[in-house]
Amino acid sequence: QEQLAESGGGLVQAGGALRLSCAASGRRFGTYTLGWFRQAPGKEREVVAVLSSAGLSWYDSSVEGRFTISRDGAQNAAWLQMNSLKPDDTGVYYCAAAPFYTASALHFNYWGQGTQVTVSS
Repeated sequence: QEQLAESGGGLVQAGGALRLSCAASGRRFGTYTLGWFRQAPGKEREVVAVLSSAGLSWYDSSVEGRFTISRDGAQNAAWLQMNSLKPDDTGVYYCAAAPFYTASALHFNYWGQGTQVTVSS
């Protein structure tokens, strides 16, 4: 069974950093676009960053310059390095995979269970 599993969330003070990991299993996601999404309390899920198998990337304007998405096909994994964290970055972060390059959640058909990130002020 195909699975994505996130880890690395936690509680951090504003200005701090966290590195989220996404481990894939059950299939190879080397040709897929991998993305990170987040959902804050009372808000809809939103895209944070995506990275295609060819290296095309896209970031939401709220995180550009602070977050970096990366991946390793051999390890079937992805990461999200988050620096200069702000309280507005608080939420559940999800890893997801789509069969083509897109930043729309509608086209991501594999999802992890999420990891909580809390940024205190």
